[in-house]
Amino acid sequence: MPRIALIPGDGVGPEVLGEAARILRVLDQTSSLRLEMDEWPLSADRYLETGIAITDDEFSRLEGEYQAILLGALGDPRVPGNEHARDILLGLRFRLDLYVNYRPCRVLLPAHSPLRAPEGGKMDLHIFRENTEGIYAGMGGTLRAGTRDEVAIEEDVNTWKGVDRIVRAAFRFAEIRGLTRITLVDKANAMTHAGGLWRRVFTEVAEAYPDLETEAMYVDAMAMDLIRRPDHHRVVVTSNLFGDILSDLAAALMGGIGLAPSANLHPGRHALFEPVHGSAPDIAGEGVANPMGAIFCVSLLLDHLGEEKLARHLEATIQDALREGVVTPDLGGTSDTVGVGRWIADRLAGNLAEDGPHA
Repeated sequence: MPRIALIPGDGVGPEVLGEAARILRVLDQTSSLRLEMDEWPLSADRYLETGIAITDDEFSRLEGEYQAILLGALGDPRVPGNEHARDILLGLRFRLDLYVNYRPCRVLLPAHSPLRAPEGGKMDLHIFRENTEGIYAGMGGTLRAGTRDEVAIEEDVNTWKGVDRIVRAAFRFAEIRGLTRITLVDKANAMTHAGGLWRRVFTEVAEAYPDLETEAMYVDAMAMDLIRRPDHHRVVVTSNLFGDILSDLAAALMGGIGLAPSANLHPGRHALFEPVHGSAPDIAGEGVANPMGAIFCVSLLLDHLGEEKLARHLEATIQDALREGVVTPDLGGTSDTVGVGRWIADRLAGNLAEDGPHA
């Protein structure tokens, strides 16, 4: 019985995660999946009340007792330094060694893409962002802070092990999914040490996959190419910083960040899924947050559990909602968060009933 930890978090997190949980309950009732879901009160509210973001015991339980974590959002203006969000989210990423940040970006309805072009509808991009090293490793320092002579240094940390495992994860994914092109994105012309390591590892790993087409692009050229040829790229593997930027660009191309899911993975060990839109405190409580990113996370979770057929059913149902205009205001619709989630849940239940029993 898969056990899932639900962390609603802050802002719109509880709203969107509530709709993702609705989908999980439908799946539990209409398939033999038999999920066990536990809600965890990790949030700014608890941090402000107790001064505790997450304990070592809670880390241990999340690591040892659950197959996956589904997170709504973290971030609250009452905690301006976001200490609790850093301790919880980055703590989970680093302590569970979730070295893959996977961001699928696919245009489901071309009308929602700012490209407004038929070829925009062909974008089906899979970004593999290294998730535990790079510029976000937290190494560096400040000298003479607060003076006009201040020096701030942020170290970009790249190890052979870290680069090798994310590159191999991207190649394995491309092979399993039958995707024929994989692109390395770096800035090797300016960042020669880090770029040289990434390119050597990429070339070495590619030798084991002779049937895959490979290419390397500088990150600035890639940003332009995603606009110019959104249908050209299939699998992209890149560093923490570049992946962070490019995946948000790609999310905008697919129709908006409210549609975008992400998976933080250590393949074969741990998984954390979260929509990428953040806590959006300015609209929290208004019932207008787009739950589709969180619901897409359920699809990624199903893939993680080996339930690919159920995952494709869910993605098709989300696409039905987009086609029929059952969307929140960010996509030009008039539905609220609960209305979108309930519509998708009801349609999914009907589709699964018509399709027959699911193992």
